[in-house]
This record gives sequence, structure tokens and C-alpha cells, in this order.
Amino acid sequence: MTQQPPPRNDRPAQIRPTLRRKERLLKTSQFKAVYAGRARAGDGFLVAYALANGLAVTRLGVSVGRRVGGSVQRNRIKRLLREAFRLARAEFPTGYDIVLVPLEKGGTFAAFDRSLRTLVPEAIRRARAAAGRKGSPQGKE
Repeated sequence: MTQQPPPRNDRPAQIRPTLRRKERLLKTSQFKAVYAGRARAGDGFLVAYALANGLAVTRLGVSVGRRVGGSVQRNRIKRLLREAFRLARAEFPTGYDIVLVPLEKGGTFAAFDRSLRTLVPEAIRRARAAAGRKGSPQGKE
């Protein structure tokens, strides 16, 4: 009996959504602008900052300080946060710059995902409120 070739998979290759260059904050000035907006939400584990960017895309920046650990730990946390954001970004409105800052060592994907899904919408809500105050007549005094 001859061996048959494996069954052919006729489905198209699944394209993995990634964070493209235009969907990331890359420059220090971009991070500083988000911090200056002062719209943030935190839970003692993670802090999320948000600022409207006027674009059709939501961009992400991750800032992990040395107190969180060595370079291996910091880079692992960055990867986990980017992946959690990538999976949840459809739930967030577009047109915002988001900066995530972890506060503690360690952390699992599930913990980051849970914090991110609650904190990012809250930070965006606060950014909208701050933009509303700046645009109001009382805010121009």
C-alpha cells in the first residue's frame, strides 16, 4: 500500500493581527504628550494614560521602569502588555494614544489583560472629560 500525502488545507493562512509601526508610540515626545494630558487610571498594578491623537488609529506605548526588574523581566512584561492590548484593542475607541506603565514586579498575562480591559476605557473616559473642559468657555480663563 502506498502512502497518501497529507490532506491539503485549502483554507487561507490566518493572518495574525499585529501592532504595526503606525500603531505604536515610538518617540519620547509622543510619550511626554500623553503624560502631559494627565488622563490616567490605575489600580496599583498598572497605570494607563490616554490622550486623543486625532488619528483613525489607537496607538500604544509601554514604559517599564527598572524597579520592575532586569531587562529580561522588563521585556517580558512589555511583550505581555502588547499582546493583551492587541487582543483587546477592538473593544477600545480609535483615535487615542495609550501609554501603559506597570508598577509591580511579575504579573501574568491574565492579570495584565484584566487590568488593561478596565483601566484603558477609564483613562479614555477621563481624557474625553479633560478635552471637554478645555473646550468649554470656563476652561479658557
